[in-house]
Amino acid sequence: MMKQILLITDGCSNVGISPVAAAAHAQQEGIVVNVVGIVDDGEAGERGMDEIAEIARAGGGMSRLVTAAVLSQTVQAMTRKTVMTTMHLAVSRELRQILGTGELEALPPDKRGEVVRVIDDMSEQTPLRVALLIDTSASMKLKLKAVEETCRDLLLSLQARKGRSEMAVFHFPGRSDADLLIDWSSDLAKLQHLFYNLNIKGTTPTGPAIRQVLQHFSIRASERADRSDSPRYPQPRSDQKDGIWSDYVV
Repeated sequence: MMKQILLITDGCSNVGISPVAAAAHAQQEGIVVNVVGIVDDGEAGERGMDEIAEIARAGGGMSRLVTAAVLSQTVQAMTRKTVMTTMHLAVSRELRQILGTGELEALPPDKRGEVVRVIDDMSEQTPLRVALLIDTSASMKLKLKAVEETCRDLLLSLQARKGRSEMAVFHFPGRSDADLLIDWSSDLAKLQHLFYNLNIKGTTPTGPAIRQVLQHFSIRASERADRSDSPRYPQPRSDQKDGIWSDYVV
């Protein structure tokens, strides 16, 4: 089973452990961390931009800075790309063991086509869990409508996959480091009025929130005994910039 944490935020962490350290821990546990930074009018503080990129890099994922208007498309694209890249590298490792090379270009054209089809099939059929971790600090209040629409669009996208796909939604800050709004589900009805009557707070405990979501993955993994089929998420290659795969086209 593939596992992802997708963090949506617009600011810098200011409470608790380092979010970079928390993301690195998630990556060690086979859970990739993608980060989307929502900016106003295309502007974001330097510290915030650096932190977003560092969290994604430590978590083996991607980072993007976007406006609320394109949030949904970005989240879906990042989720799909993470799945494809994970499957590609998993197949490359197998090829390296069998053939001594993991490069598709080294294969004859007919064999290369077969491998690409295998990657596509695995990307569609391998079970997937995505935990959305949403910053609901005071500065995010006016952006939550766009975030709620993004949650619905992502779940619709996951439902289109052939494999079992589930999504959980957390927000922070809350009563704990991260409060669970929706547990693992593929039911769109549960996303109605997702952020209704939230107690918006000013702090941004991003690191503790990532840690809380990671613990939730661990609990579910032990209950369902599915850890044995979880592929390890690789660190970005040296030719990747800021955790983004430059060859990706939406």
